[in-house]
Amino acid sequence: MTKIFARTFEWFRGHVPTREKIESNRWLRPFSKTILRSELWRFTRRSVPRGVALGLFVGLMFPLAHFVIAALLAVFVRANIPAAMTATFIGFPAFLPVIFYAADKLGTWLLRVAASTVVQPISHTMQSTETDHLLTMLTQKGTTVALGLFVIATVVTTIGYLVTSFAWRWWIGRKLIAKRARARARPI
Repeated sequence: MTKIFARTFEWFRGHVPTREKIESNRWLRPFSKTILRSELWRFTRRSVPRGVALGLFVGLMFPLAHFVIAALLAVFVRANIPAAMTATFIGFPAFLPVIFYAADKLGTWLLRVAASTVVQPISHTMQSTETDHLLTMLTQKGTTVALGLFVIATVVTTIGYLVTSFAWRWWIGRKLIAKRARARARPI
């Protein structure tokens, strides 16, 4: 299991832009002093799950400029920038047709279920608060797809945060157990 994590980490390290690439990017150059703060690049038990959750949400909700948006938002939530940028790969163009199809089906189902309830339907609430325009503007898709994407992004983000938190704790626990075993095996 540890070898899988090591291989995955090496693959991500080779595909995520480095600090130098970000510093030389003309779109990020005005923000480089803020983005290149060292605490945003350290792998800690709090910043990595935040970065993964942020990257998953950005990767699903924003059709363009994943890296730039993830890097800028990571500053505000004090998330790990490499983790956030890596997690945006969920919005890779090969996955988007499947994601958009699932989002359309989910959004259509949610709006149909909401219309058949006694309480005010989601579609009416979205129109009165203009949330439908905001979601449509963010995703560049129709209302049903936008609502489905928002729900999928929220669920995937929550799962990503929890899985990353537990995996981080498991990995650190394994390292601590191995360190204790080496200390016991060492002659006094």
